[in-house]
Amino acid sequence: MTWPTSTRGRLLLVVGLAAAVGLFLATVPLHRDWFDLGVYYGAVDSWRHGGRIYDYLAPGTHYGFTYPPFAAVCMLPMTLVDWPSAVAISVLLNVAAAAAILYWSAGAVVRRQGWSRWFAFAVAGCLFALLEPVRDTFSFGQVNLLLLALVLSDAWLLSVARGRFTGRGGLADRGEGGTGHGASGTGHDASGRFTGLGRLAGVGIGLAAAIKLTPAVFIGYLLVTRRWRAAGTAAAVASGATLLAVWAAPGASRVYWTEAMWDTDRVGSLAYVSNQSWQGVLARLSEPAAPSRAVWALGVIVLLCVWAWRARRAAAAGDEQSGFALTGLIACLISPVTWVHHLVWLLPALAVLIDAGLRAEPGDPRRRRLLTWAVAIYVVLCSSVVWLWSWDATGVDGFLGSNTYVWISLGLLLALPVREVATEAAARQSLPLERSATMGACAHASEYPLESRQSARPASPTPPASRPAPSGSDG
Repeated sequence: MTWPTSTRGRLLLVVGLAAAVGLFLATVPLHRDWFDLGVYYGAVDSWRHGGRIYDYLAPGTHYGFTYPPFAAVCMLPMTLVDWPSAVAISVLLNVAAAAAILYWSAGAVVRRQGWSRWFAFAVAGCLFALLEPVRDTFSFGQVNLLLLALVLSDAWLLSVARGRFTGRGGLADRGEGGTGHGASGTGHDASGRFTGLGRLAGVGIGLAAAIKLTPAVFIGYLLVTRRWRAAGTAAAVASGATLLAVWAAPGASRVYWTEAMWDTDRVGSLAYVSNQSWQGVLARLSEPAAPSRAVWALGVIVLLCVWAWRARRAAAAGDEQSGFALTGLIACLISPVTWVHHLVWLLPALAVLIDAGLRAEPGDPRRRRLLTWAVAIYVVLCSSVVWLWSWDATGVDGFLGSNTYVWISLGLLLALPVREVATEAAARQSLPLERSATMGACAHASEYPLESRQSARPASPTPPASRPAPSGSDG
């Protein structure tokens, strides 16, 4: 495909693409009418006026607030505005989170390929908006994108701590004698500017884990990859936020940690087709009976072993983005409930797959294979295909089709490419430097080859069957 090269042509393409996406989003039959945001708003407003957070149910439903009390504390300001303003704030926060996610996930590709930044991010933003998990997060009024942005901010900080700018193709690991200290999370560049930032790694994960339990698996990633300082920071922030909620709402905290957290009936049926986790697969197979807890636990153990092995391998290669992407995949698989809108945790893995394909040379069969898989997965994640089995998931077609997103998560966990970032850095260091104007500049460039203004050689560029019921506020 040939992209327009003139500014006018690019602008016309972006405007046309944005209009088509906007028309689709305005007419899509699976808009969720801000249902989950309504549950948050009602529960927190009830609490502010003397009610009990976990006793609240959305009018006419059995759905209530299912997040930890710290999430309710964070949402208190929302009750100071009217409902239309709350919806507008939710949309704006999700737009900001989506922009951050795109920048951290695709910035490296855009710069390495030499693409126009505004054009590349505008097209990527339009394509991003079509993904079903993203659409659902916006239209439910969910917090998934905000949590993902918090977690990916730590991926960026850890990359900084290793002594390189994520996505800039700049500072790379220098080995034992250099300035990168990935394991400790306290690295800095030659000027020492990033020491403080490296020490903040773990704050985003800690906050996300205090708001919702699922991101706590990223603390496990930090432990498995021996990022002791970052893991300690994340655990301390999560504990501190939780204790703050205990002080602010002692009764609600007692109810949540002793009762509500363990009551899976609060979030809906495990066999519901929107539950795209390992538990959901078992629940649909055993329906109407309850799924076997022993089989679920055994599967979780196997999945965790595969994840730990692959995550450690990614960290050893210096590929922080792949490590975080693998952790997002395992979070979706092992969670008892992974609604479709939770699958935003798959998006970093999709970004890694695209990046790995573009890194390969144009004639390399691996390039075509990886990009083909990336496009296929993207199309499926836009398709809402699982809803074709929303009423009947029996038979071979039901088993395969109703669990489509689970198979994607499992396939990516097993086969997501791990990029040898450290090896690439060493290769860049070995490239001959351009002749400098002075002997002093030559000496500096020889000692710090990736800090010189010379750039490394860039890589070659190049309708659902029915309307499903709301998922509730489980988020």
